Amino acid sequence: MCPAAAPYTMRRGKGAFVELLGRLSEAAGVPGREEAIRAIAREALAGHVDEMEVDRLGNLIAHKKGAGPKVAVAAHMDEIGFLVSHVDEETGFLWIEPVGGFDPRTLIAARVTVHTRDGPLTGLIGSKPIHILTEEEKKKEIRVQDLFVDVGFPGKAVKERVRVGDPVTLLQSFVEVGNLVSGKALDDRLGLYVGIEAVRRLKGHRADIYLVGTVQEEVGLRGARTSAFAIDPEIGVALDVTLACDMPGVQPHEQVTKVGKGVAIKVKDSASISHPGLVRFLVDLAEDRKIPYQLEILPRGGTDAGAIQLAREGAAVVTISVPTRYVHTVVEAAHKEDIEAAIRLLVAFLETCHTADLRL
Repeated sequence: MCPAAAPYTMRRGKGAFVELLGRLSEAAGVPGREEAIRAIAREALAGHVDEMEVDRLGNLIAHKKGAGPKVAVAAHMDEIGFLVSHVDEETGFLWIEPVGGFDPRTLIAARVTVHTRDGPLTGLIGSKPIHILTEEEKKKEIRVQDLFVDVGFPGKAVKERVRVGDPVTLLQSFVEVGNLVSGKALDDRLGLYVGIEAVRRLKGHRADIYLVGTVQEEVGLRGARTSAFAIDPEIGVALDVTLACDMPGVQPHEQVTKVGKGVAIKVKDSASISHPGLVRFLVDLAEDRKIPYQLEILPRGGTDAGAIQLAREGAAVVTISVPTRYVHTVVEAAHKEDIEAAIRLLVAFLETCHTADLRL
């Protein structure tokens, strides 16, 4: 079982901003086991929406009633992680099956948490020391299926506590690094935080708003697909991170977005093409409200917008993204001002989207 994380305790910084985002980042929630994240989101939204429900797949659907149009705002709660696939009874080492896409190079020598029914165990992703590697082994490509977890107990003790299917998440604290915040699972706890904070800041709206914390995005946009079918929105907004590759060795045309240059308004990714009317509407809003923004085309990867777009007769969709460095690692990093810009743009959109022209 993935337990609810202990409250985030770093007190320096920006108060509630650091507190809530830190708790979301450090809590555990692999695809299909998002209950800890859902509990934090429910607590944060209490008193700010008219009703909340959890559907059969585990999506949290928070409804803020309005006359229309019907708008689904989706941010996924799950993070990339693993499930225990084998427990070695002799040695106690664990083998793991990925749920979500990892770059194996980032996993060597990482700490993890194994979430058992009896409580969490800290584990280490081990590897053979370089001192004893053969020249052939040094050239070998690292594969996730070759990795193992050491929880520090003998085989019998491990077998008594750990079962096949127990979730495993990377272990990393949430920190501030200059103007950035960094931690695990900012993909997509950042999007969830932006959605929660925007709903809490809303002063007036005509739209009928559904904020959805979706499940199993990292393994196929599954929660967005079922929740959008149930809601049947006219407009869908996905909240997610996007690649910020503004770093040494990357050419300007490959950087996608830059950290500190504003919220990203997505034009296209590999799962969806944003509705041109919604892109124009968001650009006009950002310029009118003096919200820094950048336009984004993501060559690989997608968001919940891809599933919402295809629900029932279809919906007009767009994605609001937070530029993030080092995506799908435990040091994902985003600029505080870009996060604030995303919140401001979403608030402005929800307060005015009933005036958007959706004609093609």
